[in-house]
Amino acid sequence: MRTKICGITSYQDAMTAIEAGADALGFVFYKKSPRYISVENAKSIISQLPPFIEKVALFVNESASTINTLCKESGATLAQLHFDITPELTDALEVPYIKVTRAKNAQDILEFASEYRLVDAYCETYGGAGKRINLEWFDGVDCSKIILAGGLNSSNLATLREYGFFGLDVSSGVEISHGKKDPQKVKDFIKNAQ
Repeated sequence: MRTKICGITSYQDAMTAIEAGADALGFVFYKKSPRYISVENAKSIISQLPPFIEKVALFVNESASTINTLCKESGATLAQLHFDITPELTDALEVPYIKVTRAKNAQDILEFASEYRLVDAYCETYGGAGKRINLEWFDGVDCSKIILAGGLNSSNLATLREYGFFGLDVSSGVEISHGKKDPQKVKDFIKNAQ
């Protein structure tokens, strides 16, 4: 399974994730998050990264123009949209994007079923709350376009294999503290995901 390490706030953590085999890194441009990173700091990290790594910018309740600008300025290659979005917004985006479903029930995971999307457990806050989604909701569902997030860590990945998820997105499950990654947890997570 492909892996994204989200909530990157330092070059060291970015390189730890890449060297462990991460396919993507997440940068949180949501100011209320404890993992928030400024565009300037994200750009400083992204500009030093090797090629072929997806750089994902996470947004909550932002306009298309803001998303376009911040992705361009930071060097992010994909926008992750953690809010209710309209066709008008996506039509105005100049960068590739992925929609996020914050699932409250089994029916929610079918939202955007024809698209690659990220599915996370619903909680009041956005991103990195460590809340696990009910895996039974995925029984009988085609998960090949789903990136699963929420409450993941290296010890609970074996339970996911049968579902065939496209990828996994982790933040709090590989941290020492908010925004600070534990190198061993990152390595163990990616090894177990692969």
